[in-house]
Amino acid sequence: QVQLVESGGGLVQAGGSLQLSCAASGRTIVRDVMAWFRRAPGKEREFVAAISWIGGSTVYADSVKGRFTISRDNAKNTVYLQMNSLKPEDTADYYCAADINRIRPSPLGIDYDYWGQGTQVTVSS
Repeated sequence: QVQLVESGGGLVQAGGSLQLSCAASGRTIVRDVMAWFRRAPGKEREFVAAISWIGGSTVYADSVKGRFTISRDNAKNTVYLQMNSLKPEDTADYYCAADINRIRPSPLGIDYDYWGQGTQVTVSS
C-alpha cells in the first residue's frame, strides 16, 4: 500500500503563488507516475499535472500551462506543484495521486492507484 499526504494549501490573492507538496510512504516511488488533480466547488475532479519518476516527463492541463510546474524529489519521495499567477478559477481541493508501474504520465484519473486526502486552495479576487 502507498499512502499519500498533501500539504501546502491555503488562502492566496489572485496573482500570487503557492506550492503544494505530496509525500509518499509505504514504498519508494521508482518506476511510477505521480500526479495532481483538483475538484472545484460544484464541479467534477479534473486533471492538473503529472510527472514520471524515471525521466521526469510531464503533462499539464491546458488551463495551467505556463503557470503551474510539477516536480519531484526522488530522495524525499515527494512530488510538488508550484502554482504561480493564481486565479480565482484555481480555487479547489487539490489531490495527489500515484500510478504504480506506469512510465508515461496519464491525465486520466482512472489510471491512478492511490490518492491523498486533499488540500484546499482558495484564491481570492
